[in-house]
Amino acid sequence: MKKYWEILERYKISLAISPFLILIAVLSETVQPLFMARIIDDGVIQRDLLVVSEVGLHMVLISLAGLLFSVANIYISSKTSIGFGTDLRTALFDKIQQLTFNDIDRFNSASLITRLTSDITRIQHIVLMSMRILLRAPMMLVMTVFFVVRINTGLAMILLVSIPVLSISVYLILRKGFPLFLKVQQQLDRLNGVVRENLINIRVVKSFVREGFEAGKFAKSSDDLRDLVIKASNTVVTMFPVMQLVMNLSLMAILWFGGNKVVGNEIKVGELISFVNYLTQVLMSLMMLSVIIMAFVRASASSERIVEVLNAKPSLVDPPAGLAGSHRIREGRVAFRNVSFRYEGGEEDVLQDVTFEVNQGETIAVVGATGSAKSSMVQLIPRLYDVTKGEVSIDNINVKDYHSDELHCKIGMVLQKNELFTGTIADNLRWGKQGATQPEIEAAARAAEAHDFILSFPEGYDTMLGRGGVNVSGGQKQRLCIARALLGKPKILILDDSTSAVDTETELRIRRNLNALLADTTVFIITQRVHTMQSADRVIVLEDGRVEAVGKPDELIRTSEVYKEIYYSQQITLQ
Repeated sequence: MKKYWEILERYKISLAISPFLILIAVLSETVQPLFMARIIDDGVIQRDLLVVSEVGLHMVLISLAGLLFSVANIYISSKTSIGFGTDLRTALFDKIQQLTFNDIDRFNSASLITRLTSDITRIQHIVLMSMRILLRAPMMLVMTVFFVVRINTGLAMILLVSIPVLSISVYLILRKGFPLFLKVQQQLDRLNGVVRENLINIRVVKSFVREGFEAGKFAKSSDDLRDLVIKASNTVVTMFPVMQLVMNLSLMAILWFGGNKVVGNEIKVGELISFVNYLTQVLMSLMMLSVIIMAFVRASASSERIVEVLNAKPSLVDPPAGLAGSHRIREGRVAFRNVSFRYEGGEEDVLQDVTFEVNQGETIAVVGATGSAKSSMVQLIPRLYDVTKGEVSIDNINVKDYHSDELHCKIGMVLQKNELFTGTIADNLRWGKQGATQPEIEAAARAAEAHDFILSFPEGYDTMLGRGGVNVSGGQKQRLCIARALLGKPKILILDDSTSAVDTETELRIRRNLNALLADTTVFIITQRVHTMQSADRVIVLEDGRVEAVGKPDELIRTSEVYKEIYYSQQITLQ
């Protein structure tokens, strides 16, 4: 609740005014049966139209006043709840931006999307209901009990007995329903995960004609969600028949004992009718309380999931030295010293005792079989993950001692999976350097061999890209991502198999351009192409997460069995 209050404090004036508005509205509503009793007893029965008119006018005026205050509270509560939901969603999104790759892997993206949307909407709805119903229901219940005790203490005892019975019944039912609503949210995560995976991989689905399989997978997940929702809802809605039963029994008792009191002239007819009206108001207030309690039960499951993210501490923390800005990457020398690494939850290290050093300006090819942890190794350099054991250093300074902004600013990385964003080509390239000028953008695009195909579009650099760059080819997407990384002129450049969709001739031109544009930049290239390996200054050969060999390409053909196998297998393929 502390996390929420930090946001709700911005709306403390509205939160303070709302109870006053509700109090006036409830008072205007609960006083009406007393006026009705006067109309019946002093007006209708006595046949005094003046009393009927005067009291009726008072009822109208009080009703209008209550309506005015209710409308004012509706406006304030709507503005507050919507503002709170917006601020909470922003806070949660900002927190997600602080999470590391490791943290994102733990929560998974489908779950985070659910928390940002439906979970926050449910919490926002709770704030709205709290300002309209949560205060209104108990106020109405208290005032109603006050008025019925004032009318007749004996009849009021019937209500005072039925209210605890109802409260205990509602508590027991909701206590059983809470775990089910938590499961509903978890199943909703799974359903969103199925939808997200299908939409991202829709081309693969259609290519392999797996629409039927995917439809069946979605249907099963959707049916599981339906069954859980029905089970949870059926558990909770049982409280309404229980409430109805208790209130009907209370009504019968009031009419029986109240009728006898009317016959015995202990109370008037109008007072008995007003008592029945108050019974209805008690039922309404209890139903309102039940509805909001049920909403709180569902929202508590959502709240736990939201607070879990808000309270999450990023696994990679900037040290005080880095925050002070005392370390800068000036040369780009990289060293691994006895590095081992495993992913969170993994049973074995994917990298084991990796040791090597790379000098400034060297181009290093990283090769190895699929699953040899090439991508995992290079992701340790910009500290996307932290080592499990050992040390990764840049310019003889542990990467943990650099501020993350410095690492990500001076280390350019083109990931194995290339991602572009909705917007113009120029906007996408400026991700590499905010505020880059058009000449700088074009220079980076030329180096990545992207300039010519960009100009082939009618809008050139102002061409709009669809989500993920769906309107450009795989090779064009790779070249745009390379240009984006080059724009910041990094001290270290990591290319994770980022030219796999580019033909050999274009790749050679890109390599030459890189050498000319970034002569002093240290470059790591994960590749499977022999000519790329052979053109590198040195090659790091990985096998099952270990460094099998490090050396110049010509040396490794003689000394490394793994490198020799990769080299000659491709020579045979080329022949």
